[in-house]
Amino acid sequence: MELPVREIKKYQTAAGIEPFNEWLHELDWTTQAKIDAYVIRAARGATKNVKPVGQGVFEIVIDYGPGYRVYFGQFGGQIIVLLLGGTKRRQNQDIQQAIEYWRDYRAKNG
Repeated sequence: MELPVREIKKYQTAAGIEPFNEWLHELDWTTQAKIDAYVIRAARGATKNVKPVGQGVFEIVIDYGPGYRVYFGQFGGQIIVLLLGGTKRRQNQDIQQAIEYWRDYRAKNG
């Protein structure tokens, strides 16, 4: 039985940039497809590869390549907001940036 997918949105900066999309589009098609599959699983509520990293931000650990990560927040229980993507190597910096993006998103959207 498939679970319904929560709505997925992407964070946008004041300049209109979507950091998640900018990162994702730098990757090859195979990697993009694998990351998309992990995001959809998380949107369906699968938590095997998801962990909280602080201040309402969660990390999806992707078991592929150099240890890809996707950072997101949940809004209203029905929406997943994709904030940023990265790799294990930049994990600490990416978490801090994702937290800043999440604060900005919540300030703008309640």
